[in-house]
Amino acid sequence: MTVRLVLRSLWLVSVLAFHAASPTGGSAQVPAETEARLRSIFEARDFDARTFQATWLPDGTGYTTLEAPSGTSARELIRYDAASGDRTVLATLSQLTAAASAEPLSISGYQFAPDGSWVLLQTDGDGFWMFDVATSALKQVEAGGGNTISPDGDRILFTRDGDLHVHDLAAEQTTRLTWTTAESVSNGRAVWSPDGNRIAFVQSDASGVRMRSMLIPNDPSYPELRQVRFARVGGTIAKLRVGVVDAQGREVRWISIPSPNEGFYLGQVSWAGNSEELLVEQFSRFRDERDFFIANVSTGEVDRIYHESDPAWVVASYRLNAGLEWIRGGDSFLFLTEKDGWRHAYVHSREGREERLLTPGASDVMERGPVDHGNGWSYFFASPDNATQRYLYRVRLDGADAPERVTPEDQPGTHSYDFSPDLRWAFHTYSNFDTPPVTALISLPDHRVVRVLEDNADVRRRAEATTTHPTDFLQLDIGDGVVMDAWMIKPRDFDPSRKYPVFIYVYGEPHAQTVLDRWSTRNNYHRAIADLGYLVVSIENRGTPAPKGAEWRRAPFPTIGVQSTEEHAAGVLEMGRVLPYVDLSRVGIWGWSGGGSNTLNSLFRRPDVYHVGIAVVPKPQPHLYNAWFQEIYMETVETNPEGYRVSAPINYAEGLEGDLLIIHGTGETNTHLEIVEGLVDRLVELGKTFDYTAYPNRNHGLSEGAGTVVHVRMLMVRYLLDHLPPGPA
Repeated sequence: MTVRLVLRSLWLVSVLAFHAASPTGGSAQVPAETEARLRSIFEARDFDARTFQATWLPDGTGYTTLEAPSGTSARELIRYDAASGDRTVLATLSQLTAAASAEPLSISGYQFAPDGSWVLLQTDGDGFWMFDVATSALKQVEAGGGNTISPDGDRILFTRDGDLHVHDLAAEQTTRLTWTTAESVSNGRAVWSPDGNRIAFVQSDASGVRMRSMLIPNDPSYPELRQVRFARVGGTIAKLRVGVVDAQGREVRWISIPSPNEGFYLGQVSWAGNSEELLVEQFSRFRDERDFFIANVSTGEVDRIYHESDPAWVVASYRLNAGLEWIRGGDSFLFLTEKDGWRHAYVHSREGREERLLTPGASDVMERGPVDHGNGWSYFFASPDNATQRYLYRVRLDGADAPERVTPEDQPGTHSYDFSPDLRWAFHTYSNFDTPPVTALISLPDHRVVRVLEDNADVRRRAEATTTHPTDFLQLDIGDGVVMDAWMIKPRDFDPSRKYPVFIYVYGEPHAQTVLDRWSTRNNYHRAIADLGYLVVSIENRGTPAPKGAEWRRAPFPTIGVQSTEEHAAGVLEMGRVLPYVDLSRVGIWGWSGGGSNTLNSLFRRPDVYHVGIAVVPKPQPHLYNAWFQEIYMETVETNPEGYRVSAPINYAEGLEGDLLIIHGTGETNTHLEIVEGLVDRLVELGKTFDYTAYPNRNHGLSEGAGTVVHVRMLMVRYLLDHLPPGPA
């Protein structure tokens, strides 16, 4: 077994000094500098990178932003020419002031009509308004949730109280298209047909989903309850169906697709390149089957053009495989599938016949990008040589040439793009673990930088001042062909001749990666902990969505937490074997949500490796979690009883030997409080010593209430200092 250190360069930096009063409470005192850093990170948000916010014009010639003139908080609508950068005020504050008002509208969002001639403005408290770009006329209109402007620009489609409505701008009339009377039924995901005569939508009927009581924190003596629907593992899920209604609301037609008793989910629902046919993507309840159907909305005829199945799953919770893109005028479609062991892009004919594989080889497409129909290219994201990074590629739609990388080779890290409609331009954002993002306007496909739009210079200065060592990226070989990526943050006064305690940050479940070469506020939190005298490490076990092939991602099926626990433990032991400064007698671990569950499993199953754990909002009883997520990876208790038994940390609580802190919120709507308190009862029954902090009425993010975010992190730091002595030995 080996470990490989991936080296990177970084500017030499100095240490930023912090000054603050010592915190009160707790048996361990958090150093004043550390408290100041935590408040800087989570209260002042000094390390939150600014994102460039802009909307492309429909023709791609420029983009628009909302900007406040000096001395005011109200914002004007500004246009920038993409090529020249010329700035034009499309809507001044005076033009955004209604006739009966003394103050300009406070705009919270907007969208252009398809031809760019007018803008639909959404405001904070003043409803919706139409602004005419040519005449500067401002008129209040009726709109709502999920606003979509018709292809001809004359009508606004929206949802209200679970029903679809269309507002005719010329007639100033609103037509209700659907009629529901039950709170459990809603209509949404509506999309115009290309000719504007029909609207496809999805109806959800949750009447069969059980109600769950939630406490309303009003009167402390006589609190009230509210009822919310919650589909638990194995329970009834919402019934879905796809409808098509004419734009006048005269008739609704329902698309006849298979409707199994156990229920199903829907992916893409869109018009199939014309106004007569509808595409419907359907997933089985366990997401182990996927079908593409084409339905003729006039005749009712439905044809299945593609079917796929997998013993584990076809489409995971992050849905990167979902959907398709019509090409060649609707004669063919492009989509992603992992049927050959890798996430690859394929082209199929409209009838479903496979035409070609566009991205061959032993590497994954990470995500689909846009298609340049005019020039015959498909953009996509990939990182064939490093699963922690992300780059832009493109490939010819005819498959004539191998894919080519568009992102420059000299920018290692993570890249994202917001493309103009004509694909001539993009907002390109680049960052890595130690460097905040920079956003620039680039031209495509040459990737020429036209102008920098956001450089986050102030955040960069703070990052440089607190980063005394570049983050190390490792590869941990634990045998049997399993090589795991990891990162390590070292203390600023690190001495390689001494031994340091290790603090592991874990998620480890199929929904997300933690070992990513990109900027994150969480990185700075971990750096503050490292500077207390810890080696802060994260390891990417099999089963996470890393671009390492389908076998890697599906390896734990049909369990969660079993394999990840063993592979993390093996990774820790491997670090201790090859890195002389790793102190295996002082190892802690923490995680949030699924990472909290893995923290519990690590302490309960591998007390020989872990000595301290902090489990934040964990789910120690997975059979009580929501059906939508858990059933993808474990099916149900009825079909997979052994998988649920061995995956549940509560069943291994007797193994606790180290120090454990459980943190939860009593207002949880995701990992319900009762799921955790069942573990608390079990630990009490076993006579185990542990610590448990419940934050009143906080949800899964533990962010409600003044001071909560910092308080949670301070609690974690105090517990760590109390139970895992920092510093070199």
